[in-house]
Amino acid sequence: MTVDAVRVGLDARSDDILVGDGLIAGAGARMRAVLPAPRVVVVSDETVAGLHLPALLASLDAAGIRHDRVILPPGEATKDFAHLQHLCEATLGFGIDRRTTLVALGGGVIGDITGFAAAILLRGLGFVQVPTTLLSQVDSAVGGKTAIDMPAGKNLVGAFHQPLLVLADMAALATLPRRELLAGYAEVVKYGLIDDPAFFAWCEANGGALVGGDVDARRHAVVASCRSKAAIVARDERETGDRALLNLGHTFGHALEVEVGFGGALLHGEAVAIGILMAFDLSARLGLCPAEDAARVRRHFGAVGLPTGLATIRGERWTAERLLAHMGKDKKVRDGRVTFILTRGIGKAFVARDVAVADVTGLLADAIAA
Repeated sequence: MTVDAVRVGLDARSDDILVGDGLIAGAGARMRAVLPAPRVVVVSDETVAGLHLPALLASLDAAGIRHDRVILPPGEATKDFAHLQHLCEATLGFGIDRRTTLVALGGGVIGDITGFAAAILLRGLGFVQVPTTLLSQVDSAVGGKTAIDMPAGKNLVGAFHQPLLVLADMAALATLPRRELLAGYAEVVKYGLIDDPAFFAWCEANGGALVGGDVDARRHAVVASCRSKAAIVARDERETGDRALLNLGHTFGHALEVEVGFGGALLHGEAVAIGILMAFDLSARLGLCPAEDAARVRRHFGAVGLPTGLATIRGERWTAERLLAHMGKDKKVRDGRVTFILTRGIGKAFVARDVAVADVTGLLADAIAA
């Protein structure tokens, strides 16, 4: 079995991202090499547990690793204080000590809440990421951001806490619904749009095959995305500079998620896709980005099946004022000004802290009317 390894270089907090087939079935042996002690608590959700938990537990047994488990409900609504409290209380009830490691088996929700619990339990436990969605494999499982949501906004309570190991099993992607794959694909494309136009061109040529089931395309995308994010995180672990570029589309996207209410009507990756298009449209309106580049991104999203506008989200009565209010509570706000990631073209993203409110209001009004 061939395994690709991507190193997140952070000195004593460095970790490896392993990408390959069958990694869940062999997870115990790989974890044993990095665990402080052969004792873990596996955290998963009801859907993922039914698909992948037996194989993971069998691998832990084979490696002589004692294990307990906590199973949470699926969905973004799980990333809240109530479920965090339940997770912490259940984990403490197993009689853990500071050498116990938490294992996140699932998508971005499970990875985020498990990582945050690991950051605060007993003032810090180790944790391992076993991401089972495309979105978590290319984004949320990499780089040590952990958080839960608040009614005021997404990921507003959390901590930077690096995992001991990330195991991205390509076989897990075969169980994903097409909608979940597409949501993850939005984060894949993001890396090309930030600073790698050649990778965006690769996405244009191969994105349809990736979503359609091409195993080689999926693996290439995951490895390339992890390498891109690992390089940025190594330069800026705590998002004081370059790492903010990874939020391309997220300022708009998070506002959409808050307005919808973190339910199934809008997945995170779908919100990011719409947010990316808004960022390109705003950049074009401001004369920063060629209009053809914005149109090119929209064509690609439409071609693979990603949402390309607010009209695709049914049942919402959008207002520019409400979306702006949500953006004002974004964690990237500085000195009362909303931070946007804008672009001078495909592969030329930059941080903008001086965007006029009137320009954003005009963009949102047009997007709502479209």
